[in-house]
Amino acid sequence: MPFSNDKTDFVSVLIPAYNEADSIAETIRRVESVLKKNSVRGEIIVINDGSCDGTPEKVEKMRGVILLSHPANRGYGASLKTGLRAAKGNWIFITDADGTYPIEDFQSLWEKRAHFDMVVGARNPTSQHIAWIRKPGKILLSLIANYLVGRNIPDLNSGMRLFRKDLAMEFYHLYPQGFSFTITITLASFVNHYAVKYIPIAYAERAGKSKMNVVRDGLNFISLIFRVVTYFNPGKLLVPVGTLLILLGLLVAYYSTYYLGQFMDATTVLLLLAGFQVYLFAFIAQLWVKTRALR
Repeated sequence: MPFSNDKTDFVSVLIPAYNEADSIAETIRRVESVLKKNSVRGEIIVINDGSCDGTPEKVEKMRGVILLSHPANRGYGASLKTGLRAAKGNWIFITDADGTYPIEDFQSLWEKRAHFDMVVGARNPTSQHIAWIRKPGKILLSLIANYLVGRNIPDLNSGMRLFRKDLAMEFYHLYPQGFSFTITITLASFVNHYAVKYIPIAYAERAGKSKMNVVRDGLNFISLIFRVVTYFNPGKLLVPVGTLLILLGLLVAYYSTYYLGQFMDATTVLLLLAGFQVYLFAFIAQLWVKTRALR
């Protein structure tokens, strides 16, 4: 699909909200102001994810805002998936309800849509408003993701971004229920060679308490990265594993032959066979991915 700069473009602003009564009204007002200031046609959709603090009541008082509600908390990704299904816009803009993202920078993202499929607000990784306990994990996640997609990703899971709805729906079946929605759409876009642009943004101190569990969600993020890349480009992960096994087999063979007087011992054979089997599996997996893409 060609890039869009059509004046008829319509944006659906999705705001997931779980117990954000203290900030949701102000967030909506900021979005309304930005859309009006930039003369952008759009709609605002708040997805109440089972809040029990009066969040939906605050939204109901805001004229013209669409409120979708989950009867119980289902997760950030589930909320965005609900919003995507209801969205009428050909562009989707997502932001958090907690006041951390500079919604006023929407214009910087919107004006880049003519040349990119997704435009992301990249937070400064040294920002004092990003909890120190999360920074090492974010660095590790970025290093793993950068290697697996072969690109430098300035902000893997920024929650402020603009993207085409058709791009988002293409990978709809991959989105998890939890916080990993943004990581999934980022990796899927890069691996499938979509045009992604990053724009530096500030990051403010959030209102209320974060719902993210550093250890649990961090481990889930790492697992997700491997799953998504394996789904789209299994060779990127499997070929290095096969190579490592073969190199270990050759190293063991050298040691066994010259220091133990044994040639092709059981360990050597197992390592070499395992390495070649991984290579074969990588070939079959890549062939399956190519076949799937042609359907």
